[in-house]
Amino acid sequence: QVQLAESGGGLVQAGGSLRLSCAASGRTFSSYAMGWFRQAPGKEREFVTTISGSGRSTYYADSVKGRCTISRDNAKNTVYLQMNSLKPEDTAVYYCAAGSYGSSSWKDYDYWGQGTQVTVSS
Repeated sequence: QVQLAESGGGLVQAGGSLRLSCAASGRTFSSYAMGWFRQAPGKEREFVTTISGSGRSTYYADSVKGRCTISRDNAKNTVYLQMNSLKPEDTAVYYCAAGSYGSSSWKDYDYWGQGTQVTVSS
């Protein structure tokens, strides 16, 4: 069982930056691939990025490639999402998730956090 808790969301102007954190419980954090997803009002949950358990492999959605960086600190049981050059269309609730392998499909993740709101004003 893994419990996840996101933090770091907020209101930012277009062009600004935010760093989201996701703290995980449990001793086996490094065995899980971690992903970030987002969901805007009236839209489906959307893949943002994923990172392998070791942190050596990452994968990004085209919509955030070059603007976002995922990283993890297994000693701290935490995964991060650094978001730069934010756009109004990045506005959404951002969720972190843990799964057995990295995937762009939310269905492949077993554990989810409660989400953190990111709002980008124009």
